[in-house]
Amino acid sequence: MAQDSPIPDDPDTPRDGVLLDRLLLVMRRLRHSYDRHARDLGLTLSRARALATLARHDGATQAELAQHLAIEAPTLKRQIDALVADGFVERRADPHDARKTALMLTARGRDSAIIDFTNRLRRDLLEGIDPADQAQATAVLERIAQNIERIDRP
Repeated sequence: MAQDSPIPDDPDTPRDGVLLDRLLLVMRRLRHSYDRHARDLGLTLSRARALATLARHDGATQAELAQHLAIEAPTLKRQIDALVADGFVERRADPHDARKTALMLTARGRDSAIIDFTNRLRRDLLEGIDPADQAQATAVLERIAQNIERIDRP
């Protein structure tokens, strides 16, 4: 197979693997681009992703943000600790439930170029793709995710 080729060169490769090969290729390219921009801003990919997600869910608890990111809360805690230490995020008492802590973007977090980059990337990646095609692709990806969950069940 040619490097980064979306379609296997081997005629004996099953055609049903082409979609997954393309998906992996796209994810690798997306991760590389995102990682490069996050590094340029002094962030790791994980922290940049947490920051960008918090920008869409400002005031979320750590558990809620972890759910949005589809990661475990203890993994997120280390990222949030670093974002707090770097002045991007602050922890505040939840005004509706004193037992919870809300995560809030600071002025530095709101002004972060990574949020602008992420929003621009989302827009640019989908440019020229019909909303109906986006909906169909989303449905296919959701079905693949469900199949993964089914396969991984004990």
